[in-house]
Amino acid sequence: MSGMNSNLSSRQLCVVAATSVGFVVSQLDVSIVNVALASIAHDLGASVASLQWTVDAYALAFAALMLLAGSLGDRLGARRLFVGGLAVFAFASLACAFSSDAAQLIAARAIQGVGAAAMLPNSLALLNAACGHERRVRARAVGLWTAAGAVSIAAGPIVGGALIAAFGWRSIFWVNLPICAAGVAATLAWVDESPSHGRGDGIDVSGQALAIVALTALVGAVIEARPLGLSHPLVTGAFAIAATATAAFIAVERRSPAPMLPLALFSERTFSAAVLFGIAVNFTYYGSVFVLSLYLQRVLGQTPLQTGLAFLPLTGGFLLSNLASGPVVARFGSRGPMIAGALLDAAGFAALAFVDAQTPTVALLLPFLLIPSGMGVAVPAMTTALLGTVGQRRTGTASAVLNTARQAAGAMGVAAFGALAAHAGHAGGTAASAQIVDAVRWSAAASVAMLACAAVIARGVRGGTAADGDEAANRHRRAAK
Repeated sequence: MSGMNSNLSSRQLCVVAATSVGFVVSQLDVSIVNVALASIAHDLGASVASLQWTVDAYALAFAALMLLAGSLGDRLGARRLFVGGLAVFAFASLACAFSSDAAQLIAARAIQGVGAAAMLPNSLALLNAACGHERRVRARAVGLWTAAGAVSIAAGPIVGGALIAAFGWRSIFWVNLPICAAGVAATLAWVDESPSHGRGDGIDVSGQALAIVALTALVGAVIEARPLGLSHPLVTGAFAIAATATAAFIAVERRSPAPMLPLALFSERTFSAAVLFGIAVNFTYYGSVFVLSLYLQRVLGQTPLQTGLAFLPLTGGFLLSNLASGPVVARFGSRGPMIAGALLDAAGFAALAFVDAQTPTVALLLPFLLIPSGMGVAVPAMTTALLGTVGQRRTGTASAVLNTARQAAGAMGVAAFGALAAHAGHAGGTAASAQIVDAVRWSAAASVAMLACAAVIARGVRGGTAADGDEAANRHRRAAK
């Protein structure tokens, strides 16, 4: 009968609070940096491509190393990796604050991504371990975990805008230091180390190296395709390297005794659907927010603080929808909320297709409410569905697979949608504004199409009810014995 109780104990709430810090700090830097893009470009003389790399260096390192971090957490202990990730993130934030040019900032952002990669999958592994096999409790906990991230996303634009106005863009990185320190203290005080499973057959070094090469080459090719041209040797060579490295990665993972990406996980229909769903959601959101940041500041002429205020409905809407998602998923399962969320998200992007250079900020309110409402309902449902398909031994790896796919998709979204506005920095006044407006419209159209596909993909999720989700988890536990 305990499985029917969806309330969290005080100990579980403490674990949620501690593990949420990793999600909070990693998401805070996304929203803060987007608001600071125009200020960074002015101060460091950064081009649009450099701004894309400033965002994507973080996302790439985050994505490329998350599978390794999840696997290490499963083997060596999730708490150890989580605390180490917080420390690395704090160090990298200092490096960002002291950067003197775009290249240094991009390198420091990549180190931030290393820290975030260690934090995110292992925070979910610690959270999952604290909830045991109680699916309803896990749904509540994941809803609170994602809500904490939503608070940081909501606070990011306002805090970032205010800090930039008062102290300049470098100050946005200092805010990470007390948050990381609090996370380390809370984790050591409240969170028990999850059981480690030994070193097994060692680390999949070949797979890790190939993943880094494939992701970096692909994102680099997309970013540079617009300024250099698709026929440029560097662009065609990068695409060729990405394709070759991807094929080699799959071959290595099939043969490896301890694969970084266990391909067998994708034999579970719900797992595959959740990963594809996450790819669509992050590709559209990260890419569109990058373009919208340029639109608000370069087309509508808003300051960083005004941009933060304009983004408040977009980011703040995550909070209520995340909090509502936990009870809904606990009661009805993951499939329905995922489908409904994708359709709401698509409706928000559809409304952005009608913006122009004279659009008043108030007209953005509807899409900026629909987009987070859809994502806030769908993402906790997606995460709960995926965690319900694996046993405790694989939660770090499974959550790393999901979040790796999502971060890689976010990097690709910034590269692809940002490329639409890449020439705006070289054009003057009206021409630049027109190009950014076109980028918003094309991004919105592509987002609607991808999210419609995501709604169809969500139909493949097992667990239309809570009981169905428990049965899926039980199947995997029996298979592991």
